[in-house]
Amino acid sequence: MKKILIVEDVAFNRDLLVQLLEDDYHVLTATDGAAGLALAAHERPDLILLDLSLPVIDGWEAARRLKADAALRHIPIIALTAHAMQGDEEKARQAGCDGYLSKPIDEELLFVTLRRFLGTDEEARHERRGGSHAQAGEDPDR
Repeated sequence: MKKILIVEDVAFNRDLLVQLLEDDYHVLTATDGAAGLALAAHERPDLILLDLSLPVIDGWEAARRLKADAALRHIPIIALTAHAMQGDEEKARQAGCDGYLSKPIDEELLFVTLRRFLGTDEEARHERRGGSHAQAGEDPDR
């Protein structure tokens, strides 16, 4: 199962993303940029959903630090922001984000974006319908 790290300080937004993703992905959460960086280094997620307006270390700086780390730079980062101003998407990409979603999150666009970076989620749906699934310790490389 692919692993997604959600770095979001607003509980409502974080919980909504967890509910949308938990059936198809292994979901990790952090509530500030520093905790997100530490969790990314420890867990090596397959993708990071990163709010840009975070306490401690903001998302802009967290993205720069992730992309500056040779062990983490390959992880796709999708910026999340409620302040979608003209030019913000380009700034997010310059900071190291690979994708950009504005809030409120469009569920269909979220899943299209995840499939673009992680591949299809059909395997996860197959597993939920009773197909084979990985045992603890196995990495089914999806």
